Amino acid sequence: MGRRKEETGNLIITGFMGTGKTAVGRRVAERLHRRFFDMDAEIEDRAGKPVNRIFAEDGEPWFREMEARLLTELLDDSGLVIATGGGTLVDADNRGIVSDVAPVVCLHASRDAILSRVRYDESRPLLNVEDPAAEVQRLLSQRRDAYAALPWHVDTTDLSLAAVTDRVLALARSRTLPVRFPGGTYDIHLGAGILAHIGGALRAAGTPPGTRVAVVSNDLVAPLYADQADESLRVAALRPFRCLIPDGEQHKTLITVRSLYDQFLEGGLDRSGLVLSLGGGVTGDIAGFAAASFMRGVPFAQVPTTLLSMVDASVGGKTGVDLPQGKNLVGAFKQPVTVVVDPKVLSTLEEAEVRSGMAEVIKHGVLGAPDLFAQLEGGPPIPEAALPGSLPLTPDQLAQALRVKINVVQEDPYERGLRATLNLGHTVGHALERVSGFALRHGEAVSIGMVAAARIAVALEQAEPELSDRLESALASWDLPTRCSSSHPGPFPAQRIWEAMAHDKKRRRDTLRWILPLAVGRVAISEDVPKEVVISVLHSLGAC
Repeated sequence: MGRRKEETGNLIITGFMGTGKTAVGRRVAERLHRRFFDMDAEIEDRAGKPVNRIFAEDGEPWFREMEARLLTELLDDSGLVIATGGGTLVDADNRGIVSDVAPVVCLHASRDAILSRVRYDESRPLLNVEDPAAEVQRLLSQRRDAYAALPWHVDTTDLSLAAVTDRVLALARSRTLPVRFPGGTYDIHLGAGILAHIGGALRAAGTPPGTRVAVVSNDLVAPLYADQADESLRVAALRPFRCLIPDGEQHKTLITVRSLYDQFLEGGLDRSGLVLSLGGGVTGDIAGFAAASFMRGVPFAQVPTTLLSMVDASVGGKTGVDLPQGKNLVGAFKQPVTVVVDPKVLSTLEEAEVRSGMAEVIKHGVLGAPDLFAQLEGGPPIPEAALPGSLPLTPDQLAQALRVKINVVQEDPYERGLRATLNLGHTVGHALERVSGFALRHGEAVSIGMVAAARIAVALEQAEPELSDRLESALASWDLPTRCSSSHPGPFPAQRIWEAMAHDKKRRRDTLRWILPLAVGRVAISEDVPKEVVISVLHSLGAC
């Protein structure tokens, strides 16, 4: 099939009998203006007899084979809402086919609710037994792991049809971006409201029931979202406990990592447990490094809560902490088991934090998404779009930015070549962060750093002056700083910025590695930039 989920426009609704798949599917299809297919009804039409007769006369294996063929046929179409039979996705091969091409929402309900809905339905062949209640319980137990392998779940026990429909629609708009790395894959789930489904995403990623989960957050994020995260984890039969660290780059140290080790041990975390980061890039870096090193490594998952961490820090497995001499000088590659990106959490961010994240989004446009850059270079679609409570990006734009980094880290998972290009703007940016005592936000520093890189490329006659002007204009349209003199605090002495670059981890021997933009969508790696060119460019940007 080979198409992305959002390109097919299909949605799968599955779950046990009596959970409301057909009723919900019809209502969802109406709301989305899509065609609806009930797989059991379609099979009955093709076979010319009801499902209970198919089971009695042809046997369940024949039915399951016909079911698998129909599923493949429907998924080759587009714009469908498909209600499967209760056992369709119990088959691992069917789940594999579906997970690649369509979002899946699994409905479930309590045993008593199911029995009240199907007890007298003689068309249910699996309930033609002496003790239907015992059979429902047996089947629920038998299918529990298969259903748990699906990330999105809605409990229909006590909800109205309208309420279930609304929840399914919210999940239907989510998308899943797979990431390959040596030895495995993981999914980045992107969708408004999916914070409430963290537990399901972890179970779908293979986390067993009963797993101890260390939820690492800080004192700013935890009061906002930790309760919701804990509830989702408990509903998924996981056992969370909280670990708090201070907020801010200045706390991204080995001392903070040591405090996490103590909290992990106090909370009973062992090698069978999992570390979940709930916060921005700093939290993710610290939690990921702690997960990589605690007991020689425990599984790790990310729930980024800033725009910067959503499009950058949570993707690719790089973790680490700072030393006094420079940023991220101690770290490890630790691939997450899953990443859950919920743009709704951005509503609580300060305007400056959203703006800081936009620097990385624009950077990704320069690196590998010219269409995205063109969409963004005029600034927010309306003046208020960057204010708290409003994400200045569409879901498609956020996915585009994510795909740029996904494509790069898949090709170069350990930063031995192409992945270095993701450091566009970071050579000067990291130095500015350091000389400002981290008063400059990361995105603000990278914004200035990207302009510096573009001007260096122009000075070396590797890029046209129009590129530098265009990039600077795009960043300024999002109210991002483009000069050392326009940043606060600042300006900074050019020589101090140069000296701060000496401890950049991207340095090779005595040579700085620069990422230079040559055109929108094309960059080059250079280790041959004379100091006098760098100093001259820094002076042109207001460094004193």
